[in-house]
Amino acid sequence: MADTLGARGASSAPYGQTYEQQTRDQLLLGRYRVMHPGTVGGFGTVLTCWDTRLQRRVAIKRMPLVAQGTGAAGTSTVMEALAEARTSSMLAHPNIVTMFDFEADRHWAYLVMEYVDGLTLSELLARVEGGTLTNDECAHLVRSVGDALAFAHENGVLHLDIKPTNIMIERSGTIKLCDFGMATLASATGFGDARGGTVGYMPPEQIEGGLVDERSDIFSLAVVVWQSLTGESPFAAPSAELSLKKIEKGPKTTLAKLDPSLAGMADEVMRQALSPSAAGRVPTVEAFRDELSFALGDAEAGAESLRALMEQDADEGGAGSLERPYEELPLSYRYPWLPQLVTRTGCSLAALAATWVALGGVEFAQASWRLWLALACAGLTAAWTPLGGLLSTLCLCASLFDQSTVTGLALPMALALAFLVWWARQGRRDPLGSLTLLLPSLAQSPLAGLPLAAAVLGPPRAALATAAGWVFAHCLMSSWRLGFDAPAVARSLFDLALRPSSWLVLAGGAAVAGLASLLAHWREAPTAQYLAQLLALGGSVGVRAVAARMENGGTWVAPSWSATAVAVVCCVILCLAVRLNGPIPAPKGAGEFHESA
Repeated sequence: MADTLGARGASSAPYGQTYEQQTRDQLLLGRYRVMHPGTVGGFGTVLTCWDTRLQRRVAIKRMPLVAQGTGAAGTSTVMEALAEARTSSMLAHPNIVTMFDFEADRHWAYLVMEYVDGLTLSELLARVEGGTLTNDECAHLVRSVGDALAFAHENGVLHLDIKPTNIMIERSGTIKLCDFGMATLASATGFGDARGGTVGYMPPEQIEGGLVDERSDIFSLAVVVWQSLTGESPFAAPSAELSLKKIEKGPKTTLAKLDPSLAGMADEVMRQALSPSAAGRVPTVEAFRDELSFALGDAEAGAESLRALMEQDADEGGAGSLERPYEELPLSYRYPWLPQLVTRTGCSLAALAATWVALGGVEFAQASWRLWLALACAGLTAAWTPLGGLLSTLCLCASLFDQSTVTGLALPMALALAFLVWWARQGRRDPLGSLTLLLPSLAQSPLAGLPLAAAVLGPPRAALATAAGWVFAHCLMSSWRLGFDAPAVARSLFDLALRPSSWLVLAGGAAVAGLASLLAHWREAPTAQYLAQLLALGGSVGVRAVAARMENGGTWVAPSWSATAVAVVCCVILCLAVRLNGPIPAPKGAGEFHESA
C-alpha cells in the first residue's frame, strides 16, 4: 500500500519480554490491531490496521517528534506545529484522504486515517507501460488534485509536499491527496528535511526557506504532472541545492517538443507553473486546474481509463486485491475479544484439572475443599494466566511435603525452588506459559506441549518451555501413580534420570521445539507455520521412537499410540487456528518498531 497507509512497522523483537508487555501491545493506541507490516513513508512509518471498535480498516502513520531546539522554546514550536497539523489534517473533501483521529504524546504523533484500497501514483506509474499516463488521465489527475488543493487553500491550509507517493488512486478511479499538515510538522520538529518537503518537487522559495503560499503547491503539482506525462521528474537531484540549479535552468525541453499534441495552452500553462519565481506562476490553483485540465483532454474519459487500470491491477493480484470481505477477515479482527477468551479459558481449565490432581496428597477436613481450592486456582489463572503453572507446582509440592522424612522435606523444596526459578525467568512472561507447562501432564504425554510452545514462543523459550513441561509431567504423573509418597516419587525420578533414553527425549524434544519455532516465526506466513507444526509432529514422534529403540536394545518398537494421537490432535488444532486466524505472530516487545521514515 501507499506510504500514507499506516503508522509504524513491527520489527523483530526480543523474545525476553514480560507478559504485561505482550498484553499491552496487542492493540495499537488501545483499539487498533495491526494487520500487516508497515511501509516507509515520507514522514513516518505506516501500518494497515483493524479498528476493533468500529470494525473497519484504517491506516495509521506514526511520526517522531524530535525538536531541533531544547527547552521551552523548542517545546513551544513543536506544540504550535502539532496544533497546526491537527487542524490541517482534518480537511473533509472527496479528493482528500479522510483523517479520523490525530493523537500525540511527548515523543510521537499518530495520524489515523481512512484505508485507501488502491495504489499511489508512484506505484501506478511503475506498473504502466512507459511509466506515463495518457493526456486524458493526466487531465483527471489535475482536476482531482486541483479540487483538493483549492478546498485546502480556501481553508488556509498549504500542503507543501505534493509528490506521487502522496497521491492515492482508489480502485474506483477516484484520486485522493494525503498527508496535509505533515510537512509543517516535520519542519518544526526537525524530522527529515528542515524545509518540510521533498527534493525534486519543492519550489525555490521552499528550498531556500523563504515565504511560501498557494503558488508553492502549484509548482509541486506541475512537477507531478510533468512526470506523469513524460515519465521523468525534471528537477530530481541528489540534493536540494542541485535541484535548485535545475529549476533555475528550467526543463531540458518543452512539453510541445515531447508531445506535439500538448503545444499551445498546455505547454504555456506548464511553463508558467514551473517558473522559478513565484510571481511568474499561475496565481491560483483554480486557474491552473481549469486551464491545464481543459488543455490536456477529457477528464471524464481519464477517470474511466484509470478505473479500468485499477480493475486490471486487482484482477492480477495487485494492491487492489488486498481488500477482503468482512467475513473473510481473521477471527481476531472480527472478534477482538476471542484470542483473550480462548487463552484465559484454556489456561484456567488446565489449572483446574492440574491443581485438582496435584492436591491428591493433601488431607482436607472436607472432601469438597479440594474442589473449591482447585476452582480458586482456576479463577486466579483466568485473571492472570501465568499463575496456573505456579499454583499447580505449589499444590504438587504441598502434596509431597512430609516432615517425617528427609525426602519428604527435600523433594518438594527442590521442586518448588526449580520451578520458581523457571517461572520467574520465563513462565510469568508468557500468556500461554501455564498451558505449555500443564498440557503434557494432563494429556499424559510429556512432549504434548511441544507444538504449542513452538507456535507461540521464540526458539529459546520454546525449547525451555518444552523441557519444563516434560519435567513437570513426569513429576505429577509419578506422584499420582505412587500416591504422592515422596520417597517413592524420588526413587522414580532418580531412575528416570539414570536412563539415557530420558535425556534423549528431553534434549531432542527441546531441540525440535526450538527448530519448529524458528521455522514458524521466520516469516510468519501460514505455509511456514503449517510446516513448523508438521516438523513438531514428526520430530516428537521420531524422538520417542529412537528412545524406545534405545530402551529395547536396538529393536525398533512403535511409540505409544496414545502419545502419537495427542501429537496429531495438537498439530491439527494449531493448523486450524492458523487457517482461521492467520499466522501466529512472534512475541514482540513494547515499542519495538521501525523508526525510519
